[in-house]
Order: sequence, then structure tokens, then C-alpha cells
Amino acid sequence: MEWFTQSDERITLRLHVQPGAKKTEVAGLYGDCLKVRLAAPPVDGKANDCLMRALSDWFSVPLRQVSLKSGETSRRKVVEISGSNKNPQELLSG
Repeated sequence: MEWFTQSDERITLRLHVQPGAKKTEVAGLYGDCLKVRLAAPPVDGKANDCLMRALSDWFSVPLRQVSLKSGETSRRKVVEISGSNKNPQELLSG
């Protein structure tokens, strides 16, 4: 199973997040997910907010085009991004 699916202008990502890291970054693959380290604690939605902002930046879309589909309180999350023409594989190359 691939860590992302792409159809039309929608990208769906399966993520494994690690809050409380020194900096926000892609850490590579983790099973069938993309591992993302977040420089935010897992309290009061701060880690989710940090994740949404990072994805918005990485995919060059406004924050409103990034939505959390599942995993609000879990390390495993499914996120949908609309309107980006970036290839998700580019996240792995830096």
C-alpha cells in the first residue's frame, strides 16, 4: 500500500506524526505512511496545527486547502490536499 494517492487535483496522504521534535521535517517512510516530525507539542491541537501549516507550505497551497480526514488525536493521520500540482514523492527527496 502506497503512502499517498493522487486523483485529479486531490492528494491524500497517510502520515505517521511525531510531535515534540526539534524541528518540523519529513523523516522518511514508516511502513505504509510518511513519517513527519513536528516541532510542536501534542496538546490543545498544536501538533495538528503545525502539521497543517507545514503541509500547506510544502505543497504550496493555502491552509484552507489542507484538511485532516482522520486521526485527530492519533499519530496516524489521513490528510487531503486539494489544488496542488506538486508530486508527493518530492517530499522524500528533500
